[in-house]
Amino acid sequence: MRSKVVQPDDIFKCTMCGDCCKGYGGTFVTKDEIDAIAGYIKTDHEGFVSKYCEMSGGKPVLARGRNGYCVFWDKMCTIHSVKPRMCRQWPFIRSVLADTDNWYVMAGMCPGIRTDVPANLIRECVARELSKSG
Repeated sequence: MRSKVVQPDDIFKCTMCGDCCKGYGGTFVTKDEIDAIAGYIKTDHEGFVSKYCEMSGGKPVLARGRNGYCVFWDKMCTIHSVKPRMCRQWPFIRSVLADTDNWYVMAGMCPGIRTDVPANLIRECVARELSKSG
């Protein structure tokens, strides 16, 4: 008997709480993502990086406000239509493939993540989602 194929909605339903937009770790942004966001908020690449990014390991990450949330969080994502790949993929991220325990750690801060699904099914679902997004 085959196991059920777990779909993303079976293990994650976003509650729009913003908890994934808060804290340390940083959302890395690529040049293309910077350009897309900068265009969306009507600024240039250099201005965007200097005003809205911090550097981490020599790479730009979205800055956090005084409240600890991403600078683009205001009760909702204010750049939702152009948000970075890291944000679009959440919680279907590579670190879950490296160690499924990361799923359970993330669930501790994200009320939309289910933890009552076997780890192998979570890993399979995450791998499928990541293969779709490249």
